[in-house]
Amino acid sequence: MTSGDPALDERIKQIVVLTERLTGLVAAQAQAFEARRPQDAAANMEETLRLANTYRHEATRIRQQASILAKLSPEQRLKLTRATEAFDAVIARQGRALYAAKTVTEGLVQAIAEEIAVQRNVGAAYGPRGAQTRPASAASVTLNQRA
Repeated sequence: MTSGDPALDERIKQIVVLTERLTGLVAAQAQAFEARRPQDAAANMEETLRLANTYRHEATRIRQQASILAKLSPEQRLKLTRATEAFDAVIARQGRALYAAKTVTEGLVQAIAEEIAVQRNVGAAYGPRGAQTRPASAASVTLNQRA
């Protein structure tokens, strides 16, 4: 069943396809983070960003024109609702995966910083007149982009 408006029917069909494609891409990213392979998540980043931006614009238009939803057939509304619910579930999953990755990364950075602090203070002693006998060298922590 359709709304009776061919342009609206095509637009809703495109929004559902867009939402399903975006859901698939975000699910793949979540799987990459869960598998501790964040570099794999970057493979489709440009397409994901492009689709996410389009999705945001379409969702804003639908919110601003709530009458669009009233014109949809029950089947169209159900397809759109199911696609949106699946997308929301995948976004929540990705959020949990990203939070876990962030927590692990912050823990690693903290452990590295603590180890550097311990190593810098080994053998540091004060000599006559309060001067350190072995000045601490300046060093920085560098992370590559794949970390």
